[in-house]
Amino acid sequence: MRVAVVTVGDELLAGETVNTNASWLGEQLTARGATVERVVTLPDRVSDIARVVNEYRAEYDAVVVTGGLGPTHDDLTMESVAAAFGRPLERSEAVLEWLEAEGGYTREDLTEGTADLPKGARPLHNEVGVAPGCVVESVYVLPGVPAEMKAMFETVREEFEGTPLQVATVTVAEPESALVERFEQLRERFDVALGSYPGESVHVRLRGEDGDEVERAAAWLAERAETVEEGGSAGEVDEPDDE
Repeated sequence: MRVAVVTVGDELLAGETVNTNASWLGEQLTARGATVERVVTLPDRVSDIARVVNEYRAEYDAVVVTGGLGPTHDDLTMESVAAAFGRPLERSEAVLEWLEAEGGYTREDLTEGTADLPKGARPLHNEVGVAPGCVVESVYVLPGVPAEMKAMFETVREEFEGTPLQVATVTVAEPESALVERFEQLRERFDVALGSYPGESVHVRLRGEDGDEVERAAAWLAERAETVEEGGSAGEVDEPDDE
């Protein structure tokens, strides 16, 4: 399953709020075996959100949108998603009934527009907040508040699927530029994806569907590079990630 993640908020673009939702969703979706191929942050602007959602829903198996939910003037995501599908917004009776029965609200308590969803959307109830999310075909709309987003994602987690990748990491005490030839040899020998992340050391991460193949590739590299001891003997590699 190929997935795009869209985070919405002027505060994210201004650097006023750290975009932890994108990294958390990427981790969770990858653990499910989905492949996250796009992560984009957009302003609170209907035209931008609608255009990107419309483009991505045609290109990817699923689109996850977070942020901009609620009834205030800058909460424009529901309107934007509705526009992307050419649908009107309409009040969801299912959302109102849930907020009354489970949230402890009366309809008079709720700000106008709280329960408005794109026509025909499947509601996603907010168990730790008020503003609902929804699913419209392959587009999942979640709140921007991290606690609310995480709780709501749990209700749809099983709808994202794929083959989880096995992962191993080798930490190398050599410059990244010195490893280029060995990286080329490794890619020729093993059916794995390779990423290298320089810092004080170079962290080489190997990913693949076959855990044995990933471990063989990690062992091959560890034997041919100057590895760094990190919580174990030099050359020790992580166990593949079975999530």
